[in-house]
Amino acid sequence: MWAALLLLGFSGFMFWQSLSYPYYTPAGPGPGFLPRWICIALIVLSILYLWESIKKSVIYFSEILPKGRPLASVLVALGSLLVFIVIVDFTGFVISAVVLLFISLVREYKWYSALGISIVTSLFVFYVFYTLLGVPLPVNALGW
Repeated sequence: MWAALLLLGFSGFMFWQSLSYPYYTPAGPGPGFLPRWICIALIVLSILYLWESIKKSVIYFSEILPKGRPLASVLVALGSLLVFIVIVDFTGFVISAVVLLFISLVREYKWYSALGISIVTSLFVFYVFYTLLGVPLPVNALGW
């Protein structure tokens, strides 16, 4: 119910903002055309979602959380992402990505396989995005 109310409030605010743009221009649909219709669709969907959430039984948060090994996998993924965010400014993208992938993969693979996969994948992603596509990625003093 809270998610539906939040979505309804957000879509209502965005609809109100879209009214400040012209709906139609001499060249065709204006900059307010698409946002207005998307917000109308979001308002309708959030009202339907609110209706469904009110008439259904209550679902508790503890019932939808995974238990056991799946919960550990979720926590490891969140933890490795947090480590990545903390160290990426200091170590650069490649080392941070190696650490993130290693933490995620070491539970399923032998440590040397996880390390090899992490290094190769991180270098490949860095090469593709930084070198070929020109996407600015954080680098360390060595330039990677």
